[in-house]
Amino acid sequence: MAEYTPSRDGILTAVGMMSGTSLDGIDIALVRTDGKDSVERLAFAGTPYDPAFRRRLAGALETAKSIADRTDRPDDLAEIERELTLRHAEALGVFLEEQGMTPADVDLVGFHGQTVLHRPERGLTVQLGDGPLLATRSGLPVVFDMRANDMRHGGEGAPLAPAYHRALAANLPAELGDGPYVFVNIGGISNITYVGRDGTLLAFDSGPGNTLIDRWVERHAGVPFDQGGAIAGEGAIDERLVARYMASDFFTAQHRRSLDRNDFPLPDDAEIDLHDGARTLCRVSAEAIFHSARYLPETPGAWIVSGGGRLNATIMKDLATLAAPARVLASDEAGLDGDATEAEAWAYLAVRSLEGLPLTFPGTTSVREAVTGGVLCKPEENGSA
Repeated sequence: MAEYTPSRDGILTAVGMMSGTSLDGIDIALVRTDGKDSVERLAFAGTPYDPAFRRRLAGALETAKSIADRTDRPDDLAEIERELTLRHAEALGVFLEEQGMTPADVDLVGFHGQTVLHRPERGLTVQLGDGPLLATRSGLPVVFDMRANDMRHGGEGAPLAPAYHRALAANLPAELGDGPYVFVNIGGISNITYVGRDGTLLAFDSGPGNTLIDRWVERHAGVPFDQGGAIAGEGAIDERLVARYMASDFFTAQHRRSLDRNDFPLPDDAEIDLHDGARTLCRVSAEAIFHSARYLPETPGAWIVSGGGRLNATIMKDLATLAAPARVLASDEAGLDGDATEAEAWAYLAVRSLEGLPLTFPGTTSVREAVTGGVLCKPEENGSA
């Protein structure tokens, strides 16, 4: 079994595992880090879910609406949680084998699980994922449940990646200038992290990312997402519909809050067709980011986009139009891996958790004070499963 104490130079080898709001699969990243300024990004892989399991997860989102306590697992949620965890354990084993590694080469796993309910106004967030089971199956220490402590201290529980973004900002290419930078993650929900020239850190969910587009094209075209924005590229923007989304109290309220995948409804089927709907929802994703960006203290010099949304050419075109004259670039153009960033963040945060360092800050989640978080599970404490 891997040791979970730091090496002499304070650097740990950590794996981050992320199953995002797009419900598309498991992202796995390998990093070496001290949880502070030192980050070495080593490897990444994605393991897609099969369509049947994606449908089960989508059903879990509906079932989870009845949860009143975060430990509740009504109907088949306990069964889905176990299967999800076992899929992570299997994916982790395959990943390590592909890297020519064994569990003895890894110090720690950061395990996000699958968010099925996020209601910060109720102090409630639920991620399916059994940390003790993953620790037992992998033979590795696992840090999981990293959002709950933030919410216990008055925070929104999201976003958690900003601490990692600040570490990345310190090592961006010189041609991007000295900031400020904004890191944009376009997953199911989009979030932005502002890193000022002096290290000032602000972050918040900015609105729907891919979730509306994915759900729209799955409903009307039977595909899980709009590859490259091709469907949207054949449509026209319905400005009336964009304006309706932007009138949501999420954008008009002064207080930033985190979002659940179901906070924004799809358009009615009869009011717009497949292509115009996809095109309009791409514009909604881009407009949402810039509506939220008005809360930033200074106009950024560069917008660095990660997540699946960076591969949607229609969204990226809209972002570039709205951000001009500032530069908008996919994170890959900045020397980063836009698919891996969130999973890398979970590895980095696991190390910070182990060291008792803050994961969240007043400027990122509205928590009352900077707090650490996460629960550490050691394999020997969990028995067999």
